[in-house]
Amino acid sequence: DAGEEHDLAYIAMELLKGGDLVPFTKPGALLPEAQVVSIIARTADALGYAHKQSVVHRDIKPANIMYHLETDTVKVTDFGIARLTDSSKTKTGMVLGTPSYMSPEQLAGKKIDGRSDLFSLGTLMYEMLTLQAPFTATTEIELLFAVRDARKRPIRELRPNLHAELEIVIDRAMAKSRSQRFQSGEEFAGALQAFLDAHYPQ
Repeated sequence: DAGEEHDLAYIAMELLKGGDLVPFTKPGALLPEAQVVSIIARTADALGYAHKQSVVHRDIKPANIMYHLETDTVKVTDFGIARLTDSSKTKTGMVLGTPSYMSPEQLAGKKIDGRSDLFSLGTLMYEMLTLQAPFTATTEIELLFAVRDARKRPIRELRPNLHAELEIVIDRAMAKSRSQRFQSGEEFAGALQAFLDAHYPQ
């Protein structure tokens, strides 16, 4: 709800239980493979819905995904720098977001679409499965070039027991070219759900 009461403007928002995903990217907090895949699949599905409404989040990172471990509930939050992709006011040349999770086109200040969010989500998935970032650098400029040009470390070098199919999914989500990525959040979520159905049937 939103409104004004006695000259006080207010916004009432949902009270969320749990916390963000940041703790699950730190040493000693590695979640089981299936749990990470499930969290990312639901996030991809939520982003797919937002993208269908012409909204690109632009800042997908652990701090902006809320997770309640006890109820296994996932929520995408903080659309503070989101843009309407069909807006005539959308500008190129503006770099907003968190550099270590940005897509190559976002770092370059190009006009972006939902596939940029999916790259960021692939980066988050990589980090949750390995507790390491796919690209490392000592400065933001070096990081920019690494995301744009460098090959990330193969994920199974860091976690050899990971299913090979997941490496294929992450590689596709994090393709440098938008045309080689998943083209929608639903497509990304579908690939992850197919993996869960095959390896972790309920």
